[in-house]
Amino acid sequence: MPVHPRTARLTRRPERAMSQTVSGRLKIGLSACFSHADAARSLFTNKTLQYVEQSIAHWLMSAGAMVVMVPCPTGETARGDTKLSHYAEWLDGVVMHGGADVWPGSYGEVPLKDAWIGDRVRDLYDLALVEAFEQAGKPIFGVCRGLQLINVAFGGTLYQDIEAQHPNAQRHRDPVTYDQNFHEIRLTQGSRLSMLYPGMATTRVNSIHHQGVKDLAPGFEVDAWSIPDHVAEAIRRRADRGRSYIAATQWHPEFHKYGATDTLDDTAILEDFLWACATAKVSPRGPLRTAPGRIRNRAARLLRQALLMR
Repeated sequence: MPVHPRTARLTRRPERAMSQTVSGRLKIGLSACFSHADAARSLFTNKTLQYVEQSIAHWLMSAGAMVVMVPCPTGETARGDTKLSHYAEWLDGVVMHGGADVWPGSYGEVPLKDAWIGDRVRDLYDLALVEAFEQAGKPIFGVCRGLQLINVAFGGTLYQDIEAQHPNAQRHRDPVTYDQNFHEIRLTQGSRLSMLYPGMATTRVNSIHHQGVKDLAPGFEVDAWSIPDHVAEAIRRRADRGRSYIAATQWHPEFHKYGATDTLDDTAILEDFLWACATAKVSPRGPLRTAPGRIRNRAARLLRQALLMR
């Protein structure tokens, strides 16, 4: 994928570079959030809901991309033969959505508290979705939970709760202030992220998570760290360790208020991902003929295979 400094991206924004015809627009998948069947719910009683949060879809659409939620193809109402691999073949890239905690069992641990049990069903779907796009050689971008899921998928582990397990941790999630909770981050010099923001050593981002990277997945690097407690805030797969673009942020770039100067402008991050998608579209690598090998391989892999095969 060609490296484009900020000066280049300012002269060639995705909405200018892409054709505005429907056929020429990038098609970006967005992973589904789950609201599991609940007999006590008055609306859609005892029905499983799959949905997306509005702002992340609008964030991708702001650059001219067409956004498609990728529904989980399994469940008690499943019909037909549509596979996640079909979506990976058809779409130009995928964004892994924020949301519920990752189940500690997904990275070989037992939940330390019932409150941190996460969503095992969604983990299985998300892992299968990452595997499908990895096999297809399509770019993957993660946001918040998406970063954590990507790290787990490729062999990393998580803090089940940063404040409880990380020495001298600051508060990374405040349920009252929610997206108005902020902290400083330091960009790793020489990283891709630092190249997207030349001359910027530190900046301010929103912070809406209580889990985070403990052991970084092999083949990945940290693009940004929180200040002062040194928690990974952005990760990326090293270019020499994989054939496709994979990057993620712990903060929500889509929550940045357009035109605001008190937090990091999300534009360069979005353009970088879409640039990777456009490049992969022009120069497709074709499907992998062997399993990726770095997606977590546990007993649950059988269920992931079912998700891929549906």
